[in-house]
Amino acid sequence: MRGVVFDGSRVRVVDDLAVREPGPGEVLVAVAAAGLCHSDLSVVDGTIPFPVPVVLGHEGAGVVEAVGAGVTHVAPGDHVALSTLASCGTCAECDRGRPTMCRRAIGRPGKPFTRGGEPVYQFAANSAFAERTVVKAVQAVRIPRDIPLTSAALIGCGVLTGVGAVLNRARVDRGDSVVVIGTGGIGLNVLQGARLAGALEIVAVDANPAKEAVARQFGATGFLTSVEGVRDLLPAGADHVFECVGRVELIRQAVDLLDRRGQAILLGVPPATAEASFLVSSLFLDKSILGCRYGSSRPQRDIALYAGLYGRGRLLLDELVSAVYPVEDFEKARTDAEAGRVARAVLTF
Repeated sequence: MRGVVFDGSRVRVVDDLAVREPGPGEVLVAVAAAGLCHSDLSVVDGTIPFPVPVVLGHEGAGVVEAVGAGVTHVAPGDHVALSTLASCGTCAECDRGRPTMCRRAIGRPGKPFTRGGEPVYQFAANSAFAERTVVKAVQAVRIPRDIPLTSAALIGCGVLTGVGAVLNRARVDRGDSVVVIGTGGIGLNVLQGARLAGALEIVAVDANPAKEAVARQFGATGFLTSVEGVRDLLPAGADHVFECVGRVELIRQAVDLLDRRGQAILLGVPPATAEASFLVSSLFLDKSILGCRYGSSRPQRDIALYAGLYGRGRLLLDELVSAVYPVEDFEKARTDAEAGRVARAVLTF
């Protein structure tokens, strides 16, 4: 079968991958569509260290082909969106309703694929850039059949991360002010999360002025090409500033833009060894810097919620899909994504 494999030096679309059958508590999914996320590219450029060879992709949707013993919540033929959280469900963090912190699901990549008889790693417990993948049952969330799979694919990372960061981590409230630095796939979902939460002022900041129209479509009430003008719109500062780019200088700027009791929420992914600085005294007015993993989400709950909001016209999914590429055109999708020509490129099989 086809898949996108990174061998440590280059990325190739191959046609000789194989994947094993699902075991107990697992699901085999025929992937129909998968979003190209910045995290996939971060594996290729080394920002996210990961063992190789590896099948990339972690934001996908498809149709269940088979289930292992003990799986009852999905069945062959069901449409599912996939999450990256292979949480165990039994550890203390899972028991507290914090599956993103599951210690048994982080840093333990599996090898369900083979190529030429040699094992190949699975990225983010998902590897959606393959015609078929095996995931834990908890990662497969049934969705309505009327959601296009090209749109549903984006729920599993961009929507969970961006909207979840607003609703679950920052807990933006009605009337709050929000600044979003970076309006790529994650930033756009932060914008619509802020809109859903009832934020009054939602300022998008992106160096590319061509992104203003789509930023406003997703919920921005103001748009700037630099943080320099934020204080003109919000003289006292913002209640919440989301950094969605992953640059340390922007993290500092996010902190500096906060009002009293404000929160800076870090969603961008800088290099693993990157360090950021800020004035310690700037936090003394009850300000906070918050990390956020995967939107602090609970995928079985949140994916179903977002699918329902989409069905009611309150959550934008179709509009996130900038362009659709057959998997064979991965390099073109990658080039367009790196050049900022697309908010989300979607690969199809």
